[in-house]
Amino acid sequence: MTLRLATRRSPLARHQAETVRGRLGDHGVDSVLVEVLTRGDRHSDRPLVDFAGQGAFAVEVQEAVLEGRADVAVHSAKDLPGRTPAGLRLAAVPERRDAADALVGRSLAGLAPGATVATGSPRRRALLLERRPDLSVVGLRGNMATRLAALSRGVDAIVAAAAALERLGLQDEIRERLDPAWFIPQVGQGALALECREDDEETGRALARIDDRAAHAAVRAERAFLVELGAGCTIPAGAHATGDEESLRIAGVMVGLDGGRSVRATLAGADPESLGLVLARRLRDDLGGAALPGWGTA
Repeated sequence: MTLRLATRRSPLARHQAETVRGRLGDHGVDSVLVEVLTRGDRHSDRPLVDFAGQGAFAVEVQEAVLEGRADVAVHSAKDLPGRTPAGLRLAAVPERRDAADALVGRSLAGLAPGATVATGSPRRRALLLERRPDLSVVGLRGNMATRLAALSRGVDAIVAAAAALERLGLQDEIRERLDPAWFIPQVGQGALALECREDDEETGRALARIDDRAAHAAVRAERAFLVELGAGCTIPAGAHATGDEESLRIAGVMVGLDGGRSVRATLAGADPESLGLVLARRLRDDLGGAALPGWGTA
């Protein structure tokens, strides 16, 4: 059996797919890569908010599996839309890397008043402004090389996922790892998500060999939070679950678009979906998250 792994064409996505390929190979499963061009990659000049709810980096990869051109969709878990399309299932989440965000260029304390920080994420922008309202936060899109190049064009720092930098061998570029306890990561950040067709039992069994049950449970809780809020990477909210399949702890945040106010909560329990759902409702309904700037139209 040789599995066909559908992946985006970016260097990071290919690296992630090769990691999956290597892990499958360790269990005697052969695989090959099937490259897919996504709408997010085709329109890298447009801000991510233009793709709200559209799965900018996932839909075409999922379609390759649904249409039989591939057997497995390999995603950064943070790129997945909240709901899994009919006909697919989330079959495995391999061992998770660091979920934190990181500053490249300068540390937060090392940024002078009015310094320019670049990010394409409303969540990152809002959390930065919450801690440092003096900063000038500008938009940024593109692959990691493009984003790092911004540092030579007048940008003082960029924000990127620590796991992405590590996977690309760029960990030495990190100037500060932003503590997930306050800079709560995007849902699924640091994790890979492997989807297959619901009726493909053979592929499902192969993927189960590289599934990390603790990481899978954490991602399920975070994705339930995402589904309940109806939000994605275009909205300033984050959730981060830790623990194992029997005992999880999940922290969540909703931030106003201007960073002026936020609501935060932490829950613990055993059922991933219930934890994520209850956390989202507590932030949105009980703690007033729905009234934060930018959330009335989310």
